[in-house]
Amino acid sequence: MTIPSWIIIGAVTFFIALGSFLITPRDVKWFVLLSRPRWLVFEPLIPLIWTVIFISGAASAYIVWQKNPGGIITWLLMALYLLVEIITVAYIPIMLRFRSLKAGEILGLIGLILAVVLAICVLPISLMAVLFLLPYLVWTPIGTYTTDELRELNPQDA
Repeated sequence: MTIPSWIIIGAVTFFIALGSFLITPRDVKWFVLLSRPRWLVFEPLIPLIWTVIFISGAASAYIVWQKNPGGIITWLLMALYLLVEIITVAYIPIMLRFRSLKAGEILGLIGLILAVVLAICVLPISLMAVLFLLPYLVWTPIGTYTTDELRELNPQDA
């Protein structure tokens, strides 16, 4: 019996996303006490935004897999999808654990650069797969900019 690829891709996405639970209450307390820009009114929506982004990324990976299942290029692209997700999920636990907004900003930039590379690599395979990467490509600069603004407002926690 073969497990459908969409189930495997979805399960991997889900289990990697669970890495965000490496956050401890002590770490969250530090973040909650940071000063925030006045325009940061969408903060309660961030978990929903990231849920949509992860689902979209999994859909993109599924489309790429379906084009050439098991091919070496496909496996390399799956590794790149995985790396982007791991870096994305590591953003908050690492930033909070080290109490370093700069660490978060660096991870955000690395994730964005890797996602751009991924989109460029995926484009010849499927425009639809690239379109499913757009939520990540649009949101990540917003999140990285927000982290930079937090650094400006909280220089002691940069």
